[in-house]
Amino acid sequence: MIERTYHTQKGDIHYWINAVDPSQSTLVFLPGLTADHRLFEKQIDFFAGKYNVFVWDAPGHGASRPFALNFSLMDKVEWLHAILIHENISQPVLVGQSMGGYVSQCYMQRYPGEVRAFVSIDSAPLKRCYMTGWEIWLLKHCELMYRCYPWKLLIESGSKGCATTDYGRALMRSMMQSYTPREYSRLAGHGFRILGEAIEADLPYQIDCPCLLLCGEKDQAGSAKRYNRQWTKKEGLPLVWIKAAGHNANTDAPDTVNRLIQEFIAAQ
Repeated sequence: MIERTYHTQKGDIHYWINAVDPSQSTLVFLPGLTADHRLFEKQIDFFAGKYNVFVWDAPGHGASRPFALNFSLMDKVEWLHAILIHENISQPVLVGQSMGGYVSQCYMQRYPGEVRAFVSIDSAPLKRCYMTGWEIWLLKHCELMYRCYPWKLLIESGSKGCATTDYGRALMRSMMQSYTPREYSRLAGHGFRILGEAIEADLPYQIDCPCLLLCGEKDQAGSAKRYNRQWTKKEGLPLVWIKAAGHNANTDAPDTVNRLIQEFIAAQ
């Protein structure tokens, strides 16, 4: 994997990519809020020799700092699209974990017909009809909660809340500890705020390509399991529950998740 940088007026975005073969599919891995590219290290190891692979540190995350936190979810999507165009990547397979799944849906809204397939890992629908006004309000006003939470306790609860395995928890803990408490609170608060604003915009957010929903059986993050049950019931999208896995199902059960993604791509 080669590390590259994309410059914006708000900061530089770092991403990693292998050699792009136009005859092969490109898997675009999009980590969740406060996670960086390491979230997908088990997927990169598995898929890099089989497909074109791309993963980024989203704006404000990991190596993509410093970055001004005054952008929208659509801004993030437009930067991602510009990077993919620059790298000659068309018809990507978007694999988004949690916030990465919301980015994927926003991408399809902004660039309809350009995505080959979408894999959602412990994410949820971006459509307004799935959320109450109270849930959106909470998303837009949660930074103070993070600021008030004792840092050591936040790291401990955050790592245990996101993963069920020693590997998954250690990885999440390491990613969280790469921030200062203030950085983490601001980043989380900003991320949830722009998510709430994107949902509040009440756009169609149609998924216009084959889609696979994956969700950990022990996902404890918010209402992810409830949203996925509603998503598959209302829109008929295939949903696979990942046994014994938490919110970061791809770190808790990488072999299962990798196999499911590979089978899904092969069927397209």
